[in-house]
Amino acid sequence: MTRIETLAVHAGGEPDADTGAVSPPIHLATTFRHGPAGERRAGYEYQRESNPTQDRLETALAALEGGESALAFGSGMAAMAAALESLPNGSHVLIPSDCYTGLRVLGAEFLPERGITTTAVDMGDLAAVRAALRPETRMIWTETPSNPRLCVADIAALAGIAHGHGALLACDNTFATPVLQRPMALGADLVMHSTTKYFGGHSDVMGGALVFARRDGFHDAVFHRRHVTGGILAPFSAWLILRGCRSLPARMAWHCRNARVLAQFLAAHPAVAAVHYPGLATHPGHEVAARQMSDFGGMLSLRVKGGRAAALRVAGALKLAINATSLGGPETLVEHRASIEGANALSPDDLLRVSVGLEAAEDLLADFAQALDAARA
Repeated sequence: MTRIETLAVHAGGEPDADTGAVSPPIHLATTFRHGPAGERRAGYEYQRESNPTQDRLETALAALEGGESALAFGSGMAAMAAALESLPNGSHVLIPSDCYTGLRVLGAEFLPERGITTTAVDMGDLAAVRAALRPETRMIWTETPSNPRLCVADIAALAGIAHGHGALLACDNTFATPVLQRPMALGADLVMHSTTKYFGGHSDVMGGALVFARRDGFHDAVFHRRHVTGGILAPFSAWLILRGCRSLPARMAWHCRNARVLAQFLAAHPAVAAVHYPGLATHPGHEVAARQMSDFGGMLSLRVKGGRAAALRVAGALKLAINATSLGGPETLVEHRASIEGANALSPDDLLRVSVGLEAAEDLLADFAQALDAARA
């Protein structure tokens, strides 16, 4: 079996057949020549359906996740919405109680318009998951590690529950990436990514993706929805994300190393009430994470003693880390999640989410140390 580091470099990256170019070409065409009766001369008709650059990216994503097929989208939310809205009318979906805000809003405001209902449940409590199932449950949607509390769910166990009920298991693998976690090897039917994050890797491109374990009727329904509703990825964005794939394993190793060091430092700091990082032995999901992940990722969150005001003082005192949303870029980003989530926030007021970047670990420790000390002064 080809190792993921090699797949990341070569999948979808074959030299251009026409020129021999090692870097994949970008095909910006919106339309492609066909015969008088619509005969496709080279397999393409219109960019909204498919295009050569996007095809290369989808080939790479499917290979990295171990799926049969992948579909690229203009954003992670577009990918998520396409998957959930392609379920039959009347479907019920279990979603995590700790999850990306966009999923929660989609379930509360938009899916009901399609006749689809959601129930939030602690995915780490398998008994609670079983109890929340309904006859009409068609999907369990998990997110592990979760956003922003880094909760861990047992993917294999959830797959067993879903399949025993005749439902699908979908896994948001954005935080872990396929470098650290392969949900399909553990039984997941669908994997979702915000490719804006670690796949892009440079805070300069937006995209999303779905990877399917099987190219079946559900895949075809999602493909049809994307084609008709137009939630596609632009060719240049596809090219940037494909470029990001090449260095993903190397970057993830550095992200993980820095996050581990920072988490250990924060856990011992007197101004910090708690650190959520699955690499810490004290994390309630540590054993599951160690079993299903090869490393623990570049994301963590911390709870600052003193509540919201203290957390904001820490965030404001940071000099190297940047206060900004998103994650997975080379720079360390800090976000007060409750402020970003708005009026109906579920994140605690004292929580700061940290996307640990690629800076020198010593510089990150010094920055957080001075910020925490300044907030206590």
